[in-house]
Amino acid sequence: MRVREITPGPDCDALLAGAQFADAYTVPIDDRTLDARQAAERMFARNPAWLDSLLRLRNILVMPFGLKTSAENEPSNGGMIGLFPVRSETSDRLVVGFDDRHLDFRVVVDVARGEQVTATTVVKTHNLLGRVYLAVVLPFHRLIVRNMLQRAFLQPFIEPVFRDAPESTGLTRRN
Repeated sequence: MRVREITPGPDCDALLAGAQFADAYTVPIDDRTLDARQAAERMFARNPAWLDSLLRLRNILVMPFGLKTSAENEPSNGGMIGLFPVRSETSDRLVVGFDDRHLDFRVVVDVARGEQVTATTVVKTHNLLGRVYLAVVLPFHRLIVRNMLQRAFLQPFIEPVFRDAPESTGLTRRN
């Protein structure tokens, strides 16, 4: 069993009208009880140290351009999963992402229970900065998504414990 790149589903334009980029990766699962929120939490809860370092570097580099370094102030009825606000949710599909001045993006986690989890990324750029940013991050993006799926579903999962995690993160909180 391994993570495979697949053709994104036909509904990418419905997710983000005018998107210029979409990719999708899938991994087989055996868990018939796993829903989309649980799958997304598993994917975004286990960042390797190198990814946290890349995100810190990214935030330092984009500050002079006025790009968002956090989604904390983004509107979200479904709370946050990892760094991202939940935009919509059903038991089989969860959509996270936000809009910025250079680009808008969505990460879609689809669960076919007992069969597979698919992560689809959809991006709409707004200007030259967005196109350059996408070109620079794309090689990292592909590596990160594959790694997230592999760590979440192909390696033994140990639920992370966050002592100070706010309830809205959906992460396990221990006192």
